Amino acid sequence: MLGVYFNGTGNTKHCVEYFLNRLEGGRAYEIESEGVTAAIQSSDEIVFAYPVYYSNLPKIVREFIVGNAELWRGKKIFIIATMGLFSGDGAGCSARLFKKYGAKTLGGLHLKMPDCIGDVKLLKKSLDENRKIIIQAERKMDAVVKEINDGKYPKEGLNFFYHVAGLFGQRLYFRGKTKRYYTKIKTDVSKCVKCGLCVSLCPMSNIAMEDKVIFQDKCTMCYRCFANCPKQAITIIGKQVYEQCKFENYKE
Repeated sequence: MLGVYFNGTGNTKHCVEYFLNRLEGGRAYEIESEGVTAAIQSSDEIVFAYPVYYSNLPKIVREFIVGNAELWRGKKIFIIATMGLFSGDGAGCSARLFKKYGAKTLGGLHLKMPDCIGDVKLLKKSLDENRKIIIQAERKMDAVVKEINDGKYPKEGLNFFYHVAGLFGQRLYFRGKTKRYYTKIKTDVSKCVKCGLCVSLCPMSNIAMEDKVIFQDKCTMCYRCFANCPKQAITIIGKQVYEQCKFENYKE
């Protein structure tokens, strides 16, 4: 089975690779990687994974699905949605698009993982808490793989009640956060050493290096630049760096 995913700080990458390994093996491609569309064309069944932001798809994921509409016809897709706290119909957000383009959704799985938003103190957890969250997610994937091997696919995020939960739980209140690209990233020029790492990591080519770091208007809020800045000079939603949240920091 083919894995296709979008990854911000490592959570989703780990989940799709772990899931594929437990299921039957298979290669996983990031949506911005070379060869991903050819791999989709040649595969009948796909595990499609992404983080959920405010109970919605990241802009880059929505545009990838819509921009490759012709690829999905006849495909069978199992959706994994990772979340920091709550996702409502996280899997359903892409399932509705896949259905529109002729794909069949086999099932949906919601996995709670450590939150990537490291500039909002309210969301932060201890190292031990985050490690327990990862263990719980892995155990859940183990159980789901057993169910799938018995022909039973979970349907998390796919029915009407999940849809209502996602819509009224977050999406209506935070529609502006995900309807358009985010444009309010900030750099502390007193900390920035112009290393260029943020430029190379951005999946949207949204960052340029001139006499200072320049952010344009196509941020998809993946937190890659924030999590990897060696001087903690970048903030996205909040005003202070509390934790650079990367999956690798939580694994023992």
